[in-house]
Amino acid sequence: MHPLFFIAKKIGTAFMDSFQYLEAQTKTPSSVPLKVMLRRAERRRVITALALITPLFLFLLLTFVGPILSLLYRSVDNPEILQVLPRTSEAIRAWDGKQLPDETVYAALAADLREARKLRTLSIAAKRLNYDIVGFRSLMLRSARKLPKTDPVSYRSMLIEIDRRWGEKKYWAAIKRAASPHTSFYLLSAADLDFNEEGKIVRTPPDEALYIKIYLRTFWIAFVIMVVCVVLGYPLAYLLAHVPPRIGNLLMILVLLPFWTSLLVRTAAWVILLQREGIVNVLLTATGVTSEPIQLVFNRTGVYIAMVHILLPYMVLPIFSVMKGISPDYMRAAASLGAKPMVAFLRVYLPQTMPGIGAGCLLVYILAIGYYITPALVGGLKDQMISYFIAYFINTTINWGMAAALSAVLLALTLILYAAYNRLIGIERMKLG
Repeated sequence: MHPLFFIAKKIGTAFMDSFQYLEAQTKTPSSVPLKVMLRRAERRRVITALALITPLFLFLLLTFVGPILSLLYRSVDNPEILQVLPRTSEAIRAWDGKQLPDETVYAALAADLREARKLRTLSIAAKRLNYDIVGFRSLMLRSARKLPKTDPVSYRSMLIEIDRRWGEKKYWAAIKRAASPHTSFYLLSAADLDFNEEGKIVRTPPDEALYIKIYLRTFWIAFVIMVVCVVLGYPLAYLLAHVPPRIGNLLMILVLLPFWTSLLVRTAAWVILLQREGIVNVLLTATGVTSEPIQLVFNRTGVYIAMVHILLPYMVLPIFSVMKGISPDYMRAAASLGAKPMVAFLRVYLPQTMPGIGAGCLLVYILAIGYYITPALVGGLKDQMISYFIAYFINTTINWGMAAALSAVLLALTLILYAAYNRLIGIERMKLG
């Protein structure tokens, strides 16, 4: 036998003996392998972790996710016509929209109007249809009041005689669109879109279009606030990251101080400071900067000042956290290689702080587009953002569908911004990698 073969056989035998010995040692008295025990222990840890986070998950689901989903569902929910005008909803489904509905539809509407007026539910359907065509509410209520107690020869002639608008197809088209459990009416209205008489989606006339302008105004205000926060917050974050800890802690307390004050109090304070007889105007006129008090509140300027003051910490903190993790050795290495301080800052230090700037910009921008109290108190009529109109539809007109549609569009745009941010961050990480 070859010596090498003999040596290999001895080594293999020794390895197998060692493996069998280790396997025997890794078994419990009940002959359970160590691998199985570790798997069971890991499973117990996972179950324990899930049990600990379950109460918090259920709390968030019931108090945060659930209400949001419920609100978003309101943007397509459309039960009013089906509940108040059930006969009309059933009869009008077969209408092709080319000519006026037949006698059956007119008779169904007359029967529904009588019953709804008796049950005092007619105003619900009238209000819903009035969202589609202004004046529909008065048409419904007037027609219900003037219905005769006896059955006429022709319901079509009777209703058109009561109000000639029942002879126009657009009113019946509105009823047909609303006679379904779900609708796209609110979402289309939130995008300044509407249905024409043929049922096609068209642009709202320019003199009636409103919400696109409001969204553009909201995005522009938020963009300006974000830019100002970057310009003011970056030097402040740099100072916080490079001063001695004793001074840095004091400055950090001043940065966080707005968090300890009520938002309503801070906004009201700015109204007092920026008014024509306020401290800011007194200082400007006393120092000769202006010859007379200037309007700083109830306009766009006041909105910018108040919101920058409120949102500045949200820009400073992400940038500061990134700067604290940057080693000063990078700048020393750049200087040792002959780079001037400004060149070293722009090409070495600034790129490393871009993740903090991106996170701060995203945070400030998303918070700014959803602000309501500050623009409502400090801004004028032309400075209100989309949140003001959402609150208006909820509190004033009680139009939950429109409020939910505006909220859904705002949420969708926010998610798009977040997705774009994640994509940009992913591209930057690939470049750095």
